[in-house]
Amino acid sequence: MKVVCFGEMMLRLSPVGYERFIQAGSFGATYSGAEANVAVSCANYGLDASFVTKMPKNDIAQAGINGIRALGVDTSNIVRGGERLGIYFAEKGASQRGSKVIYDRKYSSIAAAEPSDFDWDKIFDGADWFHWTGITPALSDNAAAITLDACKAAKKKGITVSCDLNFRKNLWSSEKAGQVMGELCKYVDVCIANEEDAEKVFGITSDGTDTETGKLNYDGYKDCAKQLADRFGMKYVAFTLRTSISAFDNDWAAMLYDGKDCYFSKTYHLHIVDRIGGGDSFGGGLIYALSSGKAPQDAIEFAVAASALKHSIEGDFNLVSLDEVNNLLKTGGSGRVQR
Repeated sequence: MKVVCFGEMMLRLSPVGYERFIQAGSFGATYSGAEANVAVSCANYGLDASFVTKMPKNDIAQAGINGIRALGVDTSNIVRGGERLGIYFAEKGASQRGSKVIYDRKYSSIAAAEPSDFDWDKIFDGADWFHWTGITPALSDNAAAITLDACKAAKKKGITVSCDLNFRKNLWSSEKAGQVMGELCKYVDVCIANEEDAEKVFGITSDGTDTETGKLNYDGYKDCAKQLADRFGMKYVAFTLRTSISAFDNDWAAMLYDGKDCYFSKTYHLHIVDRIGGGDSFGGGLIYALSSGKAPQDAIEFAVAASALKHSIEGDFNLVSLDEVNNLLKTGGSGRVQR
């Protein structure tokens, strides 16, 4: 099973521990990117995962490439060129203070890439699944055009296409997102979203849900998912369901709609180490579960368990094995020492 993920890899710079930006005397450096995070998860579970992007030809970018290659991701289709690697700064929240992200990604190599940089016929040779997120077409008009080329090429080859809507208000407006994503989602078989994504991108709401407070109305989600599936002909729509109690404590669950029925996962009560990448770890888990032929209820349980574990790990990558996810599904997650 070969999964191709397309998007931007970035350098993440974070203050030590829970320091604020204005306190920081130094920053820890790791690498990130929504689609790269998904590729790492897929590789962890034994899938043949390939990450596609464009990155500058310098040592900072090379360190990021080396990092995901060491985790089992194929990097042979990464194009080298352009001026810079995108950066984001992440300040971890604590208690009632939320986390904060500042982007420095304008004019990055992938944002300035040209459609001619990517030979999708070659990239998709032997591929079964293609994954991208709404972050990538938000980077530039060129990036949106490249994403559309990729989706069209994937569909011609009969490849399953998945997308995480991943709306980012700092990258584009709801109006622009709706216009661009409305065209791209015509090619999507599996859509991943949350209540805010559906509302901000397509104006689809779940009655009784408050995206500011995190109040969830489970009864409204089937209609929300059905609207997405019917509008674009999607086979599956998955919603992550997060109730934020504080920066440290969240309730985490999800729902999967298969065009007929809705399947809700168990809810995990999380005490968070690092929540960035949590949604991507859900996406990677769902891709593995569905591509492995799991039934809808088992698929959503696997994806939620995988992403629950990610919230306990520093950095953006979900560094857990298939056995660890399956063990959580069996035991419920007591956190006891494994001997």
